[in-house]
Amino acid sequence: MDSKKITLEDDLKIAFHIRKEVFVKEQNVPLDEEFDEFDTLDELSEHILVYYNEQPVGTGRVRWVDGFGKLERICILEPYRKFGLGKVIIGTLEEIAEERGLSRVKLNGQTHAEGFYKKLGYQTSSSSFMEAGIPHVVMTKELATK
Repeated sequence: MDSKKITLEDDLKIAFHIRKEVFVKEQNVPLDEEFDEFDTLDELSEHILVYYNEQPVGTGRVRWVDGFGKLERICILEPYRKFGLGKVIIGTLEEIAEERGLSRVKLNGQTHAEGFYKKLGYQTSSSSFMEAGIPHVVMTKELATK
């Protein structure tokens, strides 16, 4: 298991493919809601890929919003779930936020994954709301200062 920041357009296309498989095909998120202006290789966000047996199987991104690192678009291809890759994605995105000098992160987590995020130190800070037809909650975490 390994992860890396995306710096090349070809890797970004791989991340987009993973997101289409998980969010668009599996969860029926409309294509026009899945992709947005932050899906670029610039200073607006950082994207990552996570690997299993040297194959890219998961992705996520972090943006800078109101003093928070906002973790988004976190997903893993179905056959590779349960290998601990979600924890790798979250940890990598948190490290990127810390590198940017941020001490807080947040995410809009799907309610079925709320327990997973709680195990990683996140606290629910909203009631349930719908996003792309899927129930979500806002979750936050204070990062350890070094």
